[in-house]
Amino acid sequence: MVAPERVDRLVFAAFTYKGEGSPTLAKRAEQVEYYRTHNMRKRDRDMIRSIATRDKPGTSDPAVVEVLADVEMQFGDQIPTGTYLDMTANLPVVHPEKVLAPVLLVRGEYDGIATVADLEDFYNKLPNGDRQFVILPGTAHSVVLATNRQLFWHVTRAFLTMPTPIAT
Repeated sequence: MVAPERVDRLVFAAFTYKGEGSPTLAKRAEQVEYYRTHNMRKRDRDMIRSIATRDKPGTSDPAVVEVLADVEMQFGDQIPTGTYLDMTANLPVVHPEKVLAPVLLVRGEYDGIATVADLEDFYNKLPNGDRQFVILPGTAHSVVLATNRQLFWHVTRAFLTMPTPIAT
């Protein structure tokens, strides 16, 4: 939004626009005052695992999630609260009418954070006609951890390598 001349094509994956209708965000909003008053929040191995099981168990690769937990836990058991604060009190943080680049918007079929309606609202306000909205079957919010993550990489590569339109 700030420097559109620096963006050729843009991929939004596991994106949340306003968060309307999200049961996960409604639950997190119960702790919004904590997020406002604390810069950090606890996160242990079970919380990292829950990223892959929260929306629909069985849609993420457990081995990949364990590797992620191994790597992330090296940095301690706390992370910044900023993303949770944004998701519970500051949405939207991206305004679609200001996103000028071509956009690929990717959502997992079982995403418990961003509803189809929420993302359709964003998609329909994008000013560039070069846009795609893809829902990946058998995946949840964390498309890069999904058992079917090859679907995410396929649509991403296809979008990023798409030929430039001759006529607009």
